[in-house]
Amino acid sequence: MNPARYPFDSASVPRVVRSLGPARNVPSRPDIPLGDTAMCAWSWDEGRPWADAMSHALAEYYGRWTVGWRWAHDEGDYDGGPVGSWCCPRDSITTPEETLDRVVAALCEWREWLESLAGWFDAYPLDLTDVEDQRILWERAARNLILQVTDRTGCGSGWYGHCRQVLTWFLSHWGVEPGLAQELVDEAIGGRFASWTGPGPRLVDDVAERLALSLRPDDRARPAGPATRDHLERWLAVRATVPWCEAPDGGGDEPVVPARDGAAEDIRAFDGALDPARAQGLLSALELLRADAARGAPLDFALIQRWQRHVLGTPQPPPFRDAPAFAKGGRERYGIGPDTRARLDACLAESARPAENALHMDRPSERPLPLTARAARAYLDVCFFHPFDDGNARSAFLTLVFVLAREGVALDGVSLLRRVTFQADEPQDALILTRYVDVHLAETRRKNASPR
Repeated sequence: MNPARYPFDSASVPRVVRSLGPARNVPSRPDIPLGDTAMCAWSWDEGRPWADAMSHALAEYYGRWTVGWRWAHDEGDYDGGPVGSWCCPRDSITTPEETLDRVVAALCEWREWLESLAGWFDAYPLDLTDVEDQRILWERAARNLILQVTDRTGCGSGWYGHCRQVLTWFLSHWGVEPGLAQELVDEAIGGRFASWTGPGPRLVDDVAERLALSLRPDDRARPAGPATRDHLERWLAVRATVPWCEAPDGGGDEPVVPARDGAAEDIRAFDGALDPARAQGLLSALELLRADAARGAPLDFALIQRWQRHVLGTPQPPPFRDAPAFAKGGRERYGIGPDTRARLDACLAESARPAENALHMDRPSERPLPLTARAARAYLDVCFFHPFDDGNARSAFLTLVFVLAREGVALDGVSLLRRVTFQADEPQDALILTRYVDVHLAETRRKNASPR
């Protein structure tokens, strides 16, 4: 998020924003009252995917620092942020021109805030090796930053989340290991900040003092070495330890066909806003995978390769990568070997019902894994095997949809399953994804069971 890493010309932002794909596809706002349930549905089903598409396009052009442009005050898109120019799709998407003007203003406002934070950080040139002699300066800096955040956010709903983040950024800026920085900040605040309530002077002083006193010279982050760690191997190790059997079951094993096709609608709203051709390719792949699911096709690389041809719009099915792959700005590296494709196929085969899977025939007494676990695991397999040179996130999403469809299940919403990232070496991320699948599946079953 350090603005010094990313050149930025505020004068060119209006032109850049209007050149991006979502600018040509601003959704039409319905002429109904704000409190109407139909307005809420429009905001969620059309407005939010468009705003997500704009976030994606801005990050592709400027860098990942831009994602905060929607971090509005109070109960906007995301609670407790420093941005006042944008609220949420329901309130901020009006005419195309007004909407794009708000995007421009919000992006510039977020950038200005990041630049001001960087200036405040640099106003206190601190050194962990001299922390014993500088504690008063660390304390003074922390106090100043808390006050800056309270002033900027107005201490509305969830403001303390951004305060925690700013203090963590501050410690990391001056060399504290990021994970430790977050722990120290959480311990100093101790859950004492609350929504809609500004902290009194005594509480601010106490938090700043606790934070300064908690620092030690050996809290310094170690210099990052070359990216040689193989995150594919880390995923395979984590995969073997995740308690998949503890995943929620989504409300049962019965097939479910929702009234609306959540996958197709999300593709039309999000990908269609980015690029109509991208959306059409995904929709073609979606149609093909559902036909494959209906015939009970086994899941392997060759199958997802057929879908990926439509996703990427290539004349031939794209090949399996032949070199190490990188993701998350180079923070994750996925190795390659002569058996990598075969290992992926073996993992994907485990997405089938255990009774149909030869890998489980010798363990008939084992409790079958819930569909939510098998779908989430296949999604993550594609993410971390990273088989293609491009479009792996889309391929992972289609894989999850296929695993569900093969058992007669479709979802009426997929918002928690797209535009999210997971860490290869974090076991909790795998269980979080199973819960996301469960939320959508349980909600789809609930709506199907409700009288219309």
